[in-house]
Amino acid sequence: MTGEKKGKTKPKFSFLYFILIALIVYLAASLFVKPKVEEVDYSEFLNYVKAGKVEDLKIGEETITGKFTKEVDGKAEKVDFKTTKVDDPGLVPLLNEKGVSYAGKLENTILLQLLLWLPLFVILGLFWYFMMKRMGRGPDFMSVGRSKAKIYAEDQVKVNFTDVAGVDEAEEELTEVIEFLKNPGKFQRLGGKIPKGILLVGSPGTGKTLLARAVAGEAGVPFFSISGSEFVEMFVGVGAARVRDLFSQAQDRAPCIIFIDELDALGKARGLNPTGGHDEREQTLNQLLVEMDGFDPRKGLILMSATNRPEILDPALLRPGRFDRHVLVDKPDKKGRLEILNIHSKDLVLAKNVDLEKIAAKTPGFVGADLANIANEAALLAARAGKEAVEDGDFDEAIERAVAGLEKKNRLMNQQEKERVAYHEVGHALVAANLPGTDAVEKISIVPRGLAALGYTLQLPTEDRYLMTETELKNRLATLLGGRVAEEIIFKEPSTGAHNDLMKATDIARSMVTEYGMSDKLGLVTFERERGPSFLGIGGMEGPKEHSDDTSREIDKEIRRVIDAAYDTAKRILTKEDKRLKRMAKRLLEVEVLEDEELVKLLGKGKKDNRVS
Repeated sequence: MTGEKKGKTKPKFSFLYFILIALIVYLAASLFVKPKVEEVDYSEFLNYVKAGKVEDLKIGEETITGKFTKEVDGKAEKVDFKTTKVDDPGLVPLLNEKGVSYAGKLENTILLQLLLWLPLFVILGLFWYFMMKRMGRGPDFMSVGRSKAKIYAEDQVKVNFTDVAGVDEAEEELTEVIEFLKNPGKFQRLGGKIPKGILLVGSPGTGKTLLARAVAGEAGVPFFSISGSEFVEMFVGVGAARVRDLFSQAQDRAPCIIFIDELDALGKARGLNPTGGHDEREQTLNQLLVEMDGFDPRKGLILMSATNRPEILDPALLRPGRFDRHVLVDKPDKKGRLEILNIHSKDLVLAKNVDLEKIAAKTPGFVGADLANIANEAALLAARAGKEAVEDGDFDEAIERAVAGLEKKNRLMNQQEKERVAYHEVGHALVAANLPGTDAVEKISIVPRGLAALGYTLQLPTEDRYLMTETELKNRLATLLGGRVAEEIIFKEPSTGAHNDLMKATDIARSMVTEYGMSDKLGLVTFERERGPSFLGIGGMEGPKEHSDDTSREIDKEIRRVIDAAYDTAKRILTKEDKRLKRMAKRLLEVEVLEDEELVKLLGKGKKDNRVS
């Protein structure tokens, strides 16, 4: 999966906003900032008229308003006044006699109040309209509760199983869904029911969304695609309305597939809301549960969803009758990676020396999105260098970029730092080469890469591994500590360069002690609470500690013991290989990169048993 990073745009000042603000201020002033009015008795009002001090009279049905001249602190000031109207036939002749101007006045009726408030409502309406346009909703206010799903007709779904690779088991599980959509009578004849909901779970980039589209393409049915986050809105009830509208549209076009991507944005377990409130997301989830209970799968409506965080989903979603089938879309094995590389490189101009099978072997743990990125990156590197075809070296550089980051050629180190980094990286490689069960050392470099790496030792397994023995874990710990030990042997003191190595070593040692039962002192006990599966590499939500403080102290001691033992192993190896350590570091400082035959030769004979290539 690829993404584009949009540049920041400067905020635009619209003249319309200035007009709206000015109108609001004016209206507020006219409605709420009123001049002071003095109330007078009718007899006092007549006295002012007779004295010739009244002007601008407004005679209404119930009141008379106007201005009169009054002395305040020895100065004549005009004051607004109001008095109650009395049925006095002599008033008009008196006004004419004194030359006072007067006119009728419209009283403050309900209609007048509406006319006064109308401009405010118009302004608010315009403001709402333009806010909706900026949010991409368009001018149709009635469409707020409409589903935002993208609808692909039968002939618009161009993806099928030939475009999907590396997930053979998942394809087999979904084959019966395709058969049901094509021939529902085959299952209904024996009374069988197709699952209402199918949940695709797996790491990011494994092809869950592509697989769902391929199912629709193979079955030749419409495909409704929407993200879970598009249901959740600021306004209460909008998400639930969109769920109802989505299922209503889908039922009208059945047989079809509804696909909700990133289901965890919508289906998070209720009660996990940190505010403790019943928020809009929970209302939307409740409506989804109702709709899943309400539709008849025999009509050919299938709900598919994808998530990489199944451990946080609400249990009500996962019970039988809703998402009752879970399909694991796992990381591809070597064969699957080769098939994916074949798909993504079919449009590339490849040189004769490109061996995709070798590239697949170098990329264990890579998912489909990673492999697509590697193929594209290799093509870009070749084009940048002005080559006629993509060569094997371009793929190697693309893999290194994915693993270690971009080269930072402008990050200059002084000679002392370069020497320390060289010994550090050679220390990793030598320890790995002298211990069985370690990953093959492919390359050693002191060219800075990524955000913080000043050098790196590239180790790649030659096969997919699903289990590791205690010995292999201890050897991996020793390899991680090899850089720190090499610095101490040569320079007599450590540096901050081993920071990341120590973090990884501590994590492995803690898992050995608390999760894998690899501590004789603590025994076959697991001290980490079960957290459920996680495909993001960050674990689920941890529960409370379930052991005593004394046990915690024993765990810390055992972790320190395991790390100290690995440190002793690394120190023993590098002390024995002292001459080779110095010889390799010296050569690395000269060429900056060691790989291929030169690396094998420097590591020494007999090291090939440890899968150094």
